[in-house]
Amino acid sequence: MRAFKFVIPVMLLVGGFGWMKLTKEFQEVPELTRLAIVIGAMILSGIISYFLFPKDEGEKS
Repeated sequence: MRAFKFVIPVMLLVGGFGWMKLTKEFQEVPELTRLAIVIGAMILSGIISYFLFPKDEGEKS
């Protein structure tokens, strides 16, 4: 459940902003390389956000 609440939106935001930034300011970089950079950033941000966000805020053990 945590993945759908936090991780996926964070990954999509990072991917969108990353693609816009790379397309706007680094046009000389080939498109396939820009795509690889964005996919890597999305995966890394997903992994980081998975461990940083709490599992369940309502449950306290």
